[in-house]
Amino acid sequence: MIRSIESLCDAAKARAKQCLAAACAQDDHVLLAVENAHSSNIADAILIGDEAQIRRVAAESGIDPSNYRIIDVPDKVEACRTAVSLVKNGEADAVMKGIVDTAIILKAVLDKDIGLRDAKLLSHVALFEVSGFDRLLMVTDAAMSIAPDLEAKKEIIRNAVKVANTIGAENPVVACLCAIEKINPKMPATVDATALVEAAKSGEITGCTVIGPLALDNAISVEAAKRKGITDPNADHADVLLMPNIETGNALYKALVILAGASTASLIVGAKAPVIITSRADSEQTKINSIVLALATAAKKGENN
Repeated sequence: MIRSIESLCDAAKARAKQCLAAACAQDDHVLLAVENAHSSNIADAILIGDEAQIRRVAAESGIDPSNYRIIDVPDKVEACRTAVSLVKNGEADAVMKGIVDTAIILKAVLDKDIGLRDAKLLSHVALFEVSGFDRLLMVTDAAMSIAPDLEAKKEIIRNAVKVANTIGAENPVVACLCAIEKINPKMPATVDATALVEAAKSGEITGCTVIGPLALDNAISVEAAKRKGITDPNADHADVLLMPNIETGNALYKALVILAGASTASLIVGAKAPVIITSRADSEQTKINSIVLALATAAKKGENN
C-alpha cells in the first residue's frame, strides 16, 4: 500500500508516460503544472485553447511550447469538448481544467454524445498526507455534492473506493462522519450512516468496509475510540472519510492544508477518466500531485478493463 504522495509520484515515473488533455491551457498555472509533469517524466500533454495565447503565456513562463501538441480552439466551450473527445478517443488519459469555469468543463464531461459518462454521479476526492499520521487519508466529497442524500452517498463511496484502490487499499475502510456516534433522528447524517453500513453488509456497496456513525476523532484515533468505548475493530482505521455535506468537507479540507500543513491531491471521479480541477490558489506541488493521482487512477482503471 502506498503511504506517501512521494511514493505515488515515484510510481508514476516508473510507468510508461501518460497524456493529459488540458482544456483552455492559456494559463500560466496550468502550463507550469504541465511542464513540471513533463520534465519529471510523468506525463505529456495536449494543450487545447487559444494557440496564440498559449504560446505567449508559455514564453513568458520559460516553457518551450514545441514540447507539446497544441490544438487551436479559441472558444472555451469547444476547447473543453475537444479535450474530452481526445480522452474518449484514447489519445489522452485524463482531462485537466485550464482557465475556464468548472461548470463548462463538467458539462462537456457529461455530454451524452462526446462525453465520458460512467457512474451515476461525479464526486470530488481529496487525498491527504498529514505529518505524523501513518497512512494517506481520503476525504469525499468536499467540492461537488452540496447535501448528498443516501443514494448519492452510496455513489460517492463507490467512486472513492476506486481511488483508494489506486493507492493499494484493496478493501478500504470508509467512515461516515457525524457529530455523534449514535443514531439521532434529528441528525440525518447519523441515520444515513447506519443505512450505509447496512448497504455494505448486504453487498449493495462492495469493495470496502463502511463504519459509522462516527465523529472524526474516533475514525482515525485508536485512543479516542478506546476512550469512548467504541468496539468496532475498524473504528480507528479509516482510509476514507465520507462527509455529511459540502460545508464539513470544505472546512476539513482547508483545516488539513492550512492548519496541519498537509500535502494534498484531488480530482473529480465518476467519469470514464479522471478530471483534474485545481484552483489557482493551489500550490504548484498540489497541482502536480493531482496530476499524479489522476493518472494513477486512470492506469488502475485501464488494468481492470
